[in-house]
Amino acid sequence: MAIVVKRKLSGSTDGMPIKVVPTSTAGTTIHTAVAGTTAGTFDEVWLYAYNGHTAPVTLTIEYGGASVPDQNIIVTLESKAGLQMVVPGLILQNGLVIKAFAGTANVITLSGFVNSVTD
Repeated sequence: MAIVVKRKLSGSTDGMPIKVVPTSTAGTTIHTAVAGTTAGTFDEVWLYAYNGHTAPVTLTIEYGGASVPDQNIIVTLESKAGLQMVVPGLILQNGLVIKAFAGTANVITLSGFVNSVTD
């Protein structure tokens, strides 16, 4: 039977939102996935973004690292529209890193959690 443990994002302090500061790669570190490639051991990542700016802002999630740009998740976040889902439970392992940068510095925050799954 699989064991699932809900955890905070490793880039978060006390589970608080993470402010996206950079406007280009490499972005703010959001989460570092579980080490190793054991089948059935992975992190299921859920991320929500908030844009506190007065205009829409483009957010880039570097999913798995900054060196693989074709795996980026790019979204435009409407101004002050509440939390918007940007990563819907995608899995990651092998110590890969999720980073983020935005078109405008210091206006986007990312919240979320990780379900650590082990068979």
